[in-house]
Amino acid sequence: MSIVTGNLTVFFENPFWIGVFERFENEELSAAKVIFGSEPKDFEVYEFILKNYFNLKFSPPVSALIKQTKKNPKRIKRDVKKHLSDKGIGTKSQQALKIQHEQYKEDHKIKSRQQKEAESKRQFQLKQQKKKQKHKGR
Repeated sequence: MSIVTGNLTVFFENPFWIGVFERFENEELSAAKVIFGSEPKDFEVYEFILKNYFNLKFSPPVSALIKQTKKNPKRIKRDVKKHLSDKGIGTKSQQALKIQHEQYKEDHKIKSRQQKEAESKRQFQLKQQKKKQKHKGR
């Protein structure tokens, strides 16, 4: 049986509010990034999660260990306060998002290369046909 946990971090990165969804499953972390625009209210974030969570495109999983320990409620409160005051996102999430970005970039390169090759083949075929048309008239 696997344990799946999630985490949402909302922060301001000039000029937009950004949310980073982190999903821990089978000791692997995957992340998705969402741009909210203006500062979202709590109920707006909750509504977004309910409507769009399953449509999010998570990055490929990155290995990450999760410690399962019970914490004192006061420590949890301190950690939440510290986490809210932090700027940015966790390095594991950044790595996962970077991998996702690299994959999209690689896919785009492959598609554009294939399109260029197809276009050059088409141009070549047209030139060959024109040559044949010219020689048929003689």
